[in-house]
Amino acid sequence: MRELTADLFISLDGFASGVHEAAYFGYFGPDLGDWVRKQLDEPQVILMGRVTYEILAQFSASATDAVSARMSALPKMVCSSTLHKPLAWKNTSLLKGAVADEIKELKQQEGDPLRCIGSIRLVKSLVKLGLVDRLRLMVFPLILGENGNEPIYADYPRLPLELINTTVLDSRLILLEYRPPVRAS
Repeated sequence: MRELTADLFISLDGFASGVHEAAYFGYFGPDLGDWVRKQLDEPQVILMGRVTYEILAQFSASATDAVSARMSALPKMVCSSTLHKPLAWKNTSLLKGAVADEIKELKQQEGDPLRCIGSIRLVKSLVKLGLVDRLRLMVFPLILGENGNEPIYADYPRLPLELINTTVLDSRLILLEYRPPVRAS
C-alpha cells in the first residue's frame, strides 16, 4: 500500500500565504533549499489540487532550474472537476472522479509513494477522509495576523496527531512531522 504524505508550508499562526508575501514567506535559506531538493529526489507521485497545479505549472513547466526540471520530470496527478485534458504540464494526469474514490484506489496500487504539496483544500479533504499517512508542516517564524490568507486549519475536525520527527532548518524554520491515528479498516 502506498503512503500518502501531505506537505504544507505555514506561518506560525496557521496561514498558507499572506498579503504581498514573498515565496517561502521571504525565509528561503540553504537548508530549506537542500530539503526541497532532497524531497524531490525521492521516488514519488505528486498529488495536487487545481489551484496549486495552476500556480506551479505557470513557472515550473517552462523553467530550466534543477528544482523545476525535477518537478516537471516527476509524475503528477491533479484532482479537478474543472480542468480538461490535455494538461499543459508534462507528466501530469487528471483525476476527475470523487477524491475519496480516486485516492483510495491510488493508495491500493503498487508504485511510488504519494506526496501532496500545498493544495490546502485537497489536504483537508484527505485528512477528513483518513487518507493522509504523514502530515509535514514547515513552520515559518512569523505571525501574519490580519494579513494572513488561506487559513490551513479552518473547518478541520478535532485530530489528535503523533509527533514522529522535528527538524530545524536555517536556524529559524521548524519542520514538524506527524502521523494521524491509525484507523480500523
